[in-house]
Amino acid sequence: MQTLAQLKSGQLNGIKRLALSENLTSFPIEILSLADSLEILDLSNNQLTSLPEELARLTKLKIIFASNNLFETLPEVLGQCSDLEMVGFKANIINRVPANSLPARLRWLILTDNRIKILPDSLGERPRLQKLALAGNRLTELPKTLAQSENLELVRISANRLSECPAQLLGLPKLAWFAFAGNPFSRSNVKINTVPTLSSSSFSLQNVLGQGASGVISKAVWNTDQSSFPDDIAVKVFKGEVTSDGYPEDELQACLKVGHHANLVQSLAQVNEPDYLALIMDLIPPHYNNLGLPPCFKSCTRDTFTPDFSLSIKQIEKIVAQMEAVFTHLHENQVCHGDLYAHNTLFDEQANIIFGDFGAATMYHMLNAQQQLQIKQIEQRALFHFIDDLLSICAKEDQLCSSFKHLRQRLIH
Repeated sequence: MQTLAQLKSGQLNGIKRLALSENLTSFPIEILSLADSLEILDLSNNQLTSLPEELARLTKLKIIFASNNLFETLPEVLGQCSDLEMVGFKANIINRVPANSLPARLRWLILTDNRIKILPDSLGERPRLQKLALAGNRLTELPKTLAQSENLELVRISANRLSECPAQLLGLPKLAWFAFAGNPFSRSNVKINTVPTLSSSSFSLQNVLGQGASGVISKAVWNTDQSSFPDDIAVKVFKGEVTSDGYPEDELQACLKVGHHANLVQSLAQVNEPDYLALIMDLIPPHYNNLGLPPCFKSCTRDTFTPDFSLSIKQIEKIVAQMEAVFTHLHENQVCHGDLYAHNTLFDEQANIIFGDFGAATMYHMLNAQQQLQIKQIEQRALFHFIDDLLSICAKEDQLCSSFKHLRQRLIH
């Protein structure tokens, strides 16, 4: 994070990335002095309502973030930025997206948690679009032109007001990660109660183990005798508001509907109290580590990995077999995970895996047979990408063996 004082003094001349968060109410015109170098501009967590027309002078700008501001309209000047690929305006009060506000080279659009009711047809006229995050708006329909978005791979439309499953998305040839819970068309009237409901006073939270868009996971200890449960537990306390993936209640219900599987984080009990929603789970043993890392700006939708990290073909085969079993289990229970990635997978030295993070999961038993088949096909692509990503880090000495070639051949078909 830099400061406005540094910018005004000229200390930041030539930088490629600028982040300013100082309760700004107007765009600092000094940013334009970085026109020859600036590629990433982060103006999140301010009080901005507009951007100047001069922004188009930042001809090298590729990424702009302006989350947690006060924009009511997505600025039209964005459409004039010739190299702009990624636009992130999460958690504003946007209710209008002008047709010409979307850059021609747009790859990644984040408009989560706004007040948008309608989107322009121009959205489907951006051929490079790969990633589209629209959860937590007021959309009642999507542009029919999205049927043209042949490069679209990840879509988040959860927590909107869509009354019909969007057919223009289901047939897209590259769509692989799809979250759509919390809409009228995907609403389930059945509450899943496959685990007991306990009081939040029955346990105490200890150290934080991790956190994501939908909540915080902590190690916990029992306050009362719970002989029917394991001693070692973790608790995910959900955030109350809409997240980048949808409503926490939908995530909880999807977890419960999936039920037990040896390679999934095991749900033990739930807490459902006013202003306190939580899931009690088995504590994952400490010798498990993350298999992958989330996508970066460049990879957009594909996982990344620690430099020099590799797996043997035997490890990859074992991991793939387990993930395929998880995939089958999920879809036998009519749940689309929506985020099937290596970065949501833990593994140990024996290549045993535990798969988790159901933030983007959606139950789809309410859809018709054709739609259900299409949802499964979408997630099948994510599974193929998962396999392809693992093959990309296969040990070099194993890349000529028959097992490697067999897995690679499967992806072609």
